[in-house]
Amino acid sequence: MSSTESQPVPASAASAGGPSGPARVLRAEVTHEPISAEELAQRVRDAGAGAVVTFAGVVRDHDQGRGVTGIGYSAHPSADRIVADIAQEAAGRQGVAALGLVHRVGDLVVGDTALAVAVSAAHRAEAFATCGHLVEEVKRRLPVWKRQSFTDGSSQWSNIA
Repeated sequence: MSSTESQPVPASAASAGGPSGPARVLRAEVTHEPISAEELAQRVRDAGAGAVVTFAGVVRDHDQGRGVTGIGYSAHPSADRIVADIAQEAAGRQGVAALGLVHRVGDLVVGDTALAVAVSAAHRAEAFATCGHLVEEVKRRLPVWKRQSFTDGSSQWSNIA
């Protein structure tokens, strides 16, 4: 998958979204590589932002009472464009300075991060609201399917239309 990525702007040159323009989207992509919410948090830091909020969606060891060993994620070819669209839309939210949004595809094991989001904003309410909005939009719009592998050796697809 490709990357929609820009070079970080020095904190002294950055400004929060709103009247002065949209936030900086520092990373928005679907990737096969391991991802980190902490790495995104470092990228979105901004001298004008009083809050950095992150979300890491990780593979857990159970689902509906069954033991899980891993999840295989597959994405439609349009997934990169959709992630970029979601990020650009959120960049226009008031008070947001910078954000990053990355979804991983491929075979993941328990503990791996599947979705990483980081948002810096002038205030915590804007950062929390935008981070939550990004997660919900990814869940709603991103064409990603998952095949869970269970400890009994079986597997099951979900998010299939």
